[in-house]
Amino acid sequence: MELKGKNVVYVGGFGGIGQKCLLAFLRKEIKHLIICDLHENGALMLDLAKTFPQTCLNFIPIDVIQRESIEEAFRTASNIVHNQIDVLVNGCGLMNDRLIDLTIGINLTGVIYSSLIALSYLDKSKGGRGGMIVNIGSVVGLEPSGMFAVYSAAKAGLIAFTRALANPLYYAHTGVSFITICPGFTDTSLLESIRGKETLTEYAASMAERFALVKKQSAEICADNLVGVLEKAKNGSVWMLDIGEVKEMRFEVLWRPAMEV
Repeated sequence: MELKGKNVVYVGGFGGIGQKCLLAFLRKEIKHLIICDLHENGALMLDLAKTFPQTCLNFIPIDVIQRESIEEAFRTASNIVHNQIDVLVNGCGLMNDRLIDLTIGINLTGVIYSSLIALSYLDKSKGGRGGMIVNIGSVVGLEPSGMFAVYSAAKAGLIAFTRALANPLYYAHTGVSFITICPGFTDTSLLESIRGKETLTEYAASMAERFALVKKQSAEICADNLVGVLEKAKNGSVWMLDIGEVKEMRFEVLWRPAMEV
């Protein structure tokens, strides 16, 4: 998808990777950028508006663990762009395995609701014009980590959900492609849990020490690669962005249903 002139909704845009993604999208000369987050970053909004006056910027508050809040946010976003949302990025994240319900709620349940609610606006068969829904997973959703068992489970669920909605039958009706992005360790505040304070059990302390040595990529590089991928990604594709490198993931088919003869 060529991003120039498109209308983009970014949920979680004031996070570490999110802020850099906003810049990367704006450099593509998009038409509208609607940022949804729990609280507004007024200083950043002013700075973006001054730097990119050609793009219309809006903020909409959202609480991704409240379905009603998600529904209201998309009603507002749709009205702003006259029911012409082109791209949705679900980028909220929490890495704290001791907050089990909240970790699942933000990283998985909220993404499911956001994707399905947005789909009703993008769906060609319902008056939308198709588009792209991008869900941000994690490398630990691809390869689970004992240090982040709950977070890994949530991100693995996100990957499975997004791949499932990329089914060609759905796409034929909706015209909406589903893309999964799995960043590797990125230098943001989300990685504070590597210090071992928010791990599931006390036994993860030794893993925390080792994880502290893992190579990290900058949020800027991750964001530039993420936005660049979207211009070439096909429906259902899953991409790993790690230490500045971009790799499309391939999945072996492990099961097929046995059909009655």
